[in-house]
Amino acid sequence: MIRFGLQLPSFSFPDVPNERLFDRITDIAVAAEDSGFDSFFVMDHFQQIPFVGRFEEPMLEGYTLLGAVAARTSRIKLGTLVTGVVYRNPALLAKVVTTLDVVSGGRAILGIGAAWNEKEATEYGYDWPSTRERMDRLSVREALNFPRPVQPGGPKIMIGGSGERRTLRLVARYADACNFFGDVDTIRHKVSVLADHCRDEGRDPAEITKTRLGVLIVAATKEEAQAKLERATKRGAEERPAASYTMGDPEAVCDQVQAFFDAGLDGVIFNMPPGSPPEDVALAGKTFTDRFALAR
Repeated sequence: MIRFGLQLPSFSFPDVPNERLFDRITDIAVAAEDSGFDSFFVMDHFQQIPFVGRFEEPMLEGYTLLGAVAARTSRIKLGTLVTGVVYRNPALLAKVVTTLDVVSGGRAILGIGAAWNEKEATEYGYDWPSTRERMDRLSVREALNFPRPVQPGGPKIMIGGSGERRTLRLVARYADACNFFGDVDTIRHKVSVLADHCRDEGRDPAEITKTRLGVLIVAATKEEAQAKLERATKRGAEERPAASYTMGDPEAVCDQVQAFFDAGLDGVIFNMPPGSPPEDVALAGKTFTDRFALAR
């Protein structure tokens, strides 16, 4: 389902005016598709978040953007990483994702999570119930949905989150894919917990695509990668945990990715430093294609 995904969490590009912003975004999506990435994600946020940039930086509405990106691409799968359940009635969300699936010719992924950004939600007028209630909101009764999705069985469902008692139990019961954070040891542990829940649910863990989101910095040499990191940290975003980075020259980056595969992941999803050009995306895709023999 997902082997190598690209997430674009920032729409801030030096010297790119608003009227050219969408063209830059689609240049990146096309570079991802052409170089071997199999999926392209944006965040479901209405303002920029810490760890990525400043609140006042540009943020486009995710599903409107994905529908437009669908018209400029042909193969790459499209989704949010992930949709906050408080932002849309679940019946409306089903209609939105179905529309994306039809528009894209069957390439939609439904990324879903309980949401975390209380500040954003309340500023935009959404209620902020307890975590338990947010996780209980995915219920729809008697809502018609025509046309049906293009994908047989509908878009694949990715649940984001690592809560071991409830979130991973929901993954075992309902999801086609999940998304974690953390270092190799953390990932190995989360995969084991998920396997236990799958056993309780009578489900084969191999049916679930297990992925991780992190930051990728790749360059021809280790020194160039370090320079990219230093430039990125000057933008004003909060410092990320060191474990979130996969960084170095192509060989080093691929060795780090292989360690995550060895820990039980089926796929990895990366974002790159804000402002990264399409050329950096193309280098990343080529890096993975060359090492892991991906089909372009």
